[in-house]
Amino acid sequence: MAIAESRAASLSAPTGANRPEPEKKLRLLKIIGPGVVTGASDDDPSGIGTYSQAGAQLGFAISWTMLLTFPLMVAIQEISARVGRTTGTGLAGNIRKHYPAWLLQVLVAMLFGANVINIGADLAAMADALKFLVGGPALLYVILFGFGCVLAQIVLDYDRYVRFLKWSCLSLFAYVAALATIKVPWAEALRGLLVPTISWSADYFTTLVAIAGTTISPYLFFWQAAQEAEEVRIKPERQPLLRVRWQAPSALARIRADTAIGMGFSNLIAVAIIMTTAATLHANGVTNIQSSGQAAEALRPIAGSFASFIFTAGIVGTGLLAVPVLAGSAAYAVSETAGWPVGLTREPRDAVDFYFILAIAAVVGIGINFTPINPISALYWSAVVNGVAAVPIMILLMLMTARRKVMGEFKIGYGLKVLGWVATIAMLSSVVGMVVTAAV
Repeated sequence: MAIAESRAASLSAPTGANRPEPEKKLRLLKIIGPGVVTGASDDDPSGIGTYSQAGAQLGFAISWTMLLTFPLMVAIQEISARVGRTTGTGLAGNIRKHYPAWLLQVLVAMLFGANVINIGADLAAMADALKFLVGGPALLYVILFGFGCVLAQIVLDYDRYVRFLKWSCLSLFAYVAALATIKVPWAEALRGLLVPTISWSADYFTTLVAIAGTTISPYLFFWQAAQEAEEVRIKPERQPLLRVRWQAPSALARIRADTAIGMGFSNLIAVAIIMTTAATLHANGVTNIQSSGQAAEALRPIAGSFASFIFTAGIVGTGLLAVPVLAGSAAYAVSETAGWPVGLTREPRDAVDFYFILAIAAVVGIGINFTPINPISALYWSAVVNGVAAVPIMILLMLMTARRKVMGEFKIGYGLKVLGWVATIAMLSSVVGMVVTAAV
């Protein structure tokens, strides 16, 4: 009741003493929010596996993709965040209002399928990593990790849970530490980072799409938009910018800084992983890496036990961050598509369907590990599916955020529009290149 009265007062008195305080404190801990958590969750165990495979297979020559994707990631994620902050509704909810239901249903079905495979693969990688470190039954660890992540989302208070996610981001520094323990030919490494190298082969473009699908992934769009909408829902001083336009300058500045830090952090870690595996595995002829766990095992005789231990421990830490984000983004997307109440800020009894979908995503991910399907083998192709699904979602995102009917006066500006379309075209080109080279 108090929150409702505060909101009503802010709408009836948009000027003067009763105006809600703008988001003006941009201290680091205030800035760190959905963007940083989203960026960190992008480097999940499956992403680590994709980057490890790319570094082992193609060496330093593929690391330039991280430099290219950074501004594109920032643009797309900032646009996604603006949708949630401006409208107070997540991405799927906005698509549902303005576009055909069948289109959204197809896209969300692809998202859910890719997320479930990712969850299964992440849990398998975490279990294998823990088994590698301490021994024991991997399948038991799959169950414990899977249910532990879900129960944390259901049981923990939202603010406490978000703090846990933020602190979990620190686990990614394990890969910077791993890079620091090995000998890197920096001249070659920097050339690979700064000078684009393209090989016209099906394997190269499939790897390129897998990297793009891992780096610019649909679940990140849905998660960040949904988390911005959650912040609007639970904080009395925040309301959709469509209703409180005076909050826009500071709110958008916070989103821009949060997203830039988060995506920069994500790409830094990806570069560290690629360079680590390129300098060790690729340099020693070990090019057939299928997972992050295999990368960690292969590192031991080449880079030493310490580098292998750090690499392995990082898999568990990143998984504890990524699995909840994958399950949560699936729950947000499906629930908003169906028009159900959504939100980790809601009590389970007030959003039964939302929490049911969240649990189902995790349970199916766990179940994949008990079937003949190898989640690690399916993982690479789930990244490809993500890359393919990202194209229509990104097109819708760009069209939607250019409409006054959706965004009001907060339609995205020229700079974001250019970067967003460049990101969309780059993703489309990668998919087309993969299809063409595969057909030749």
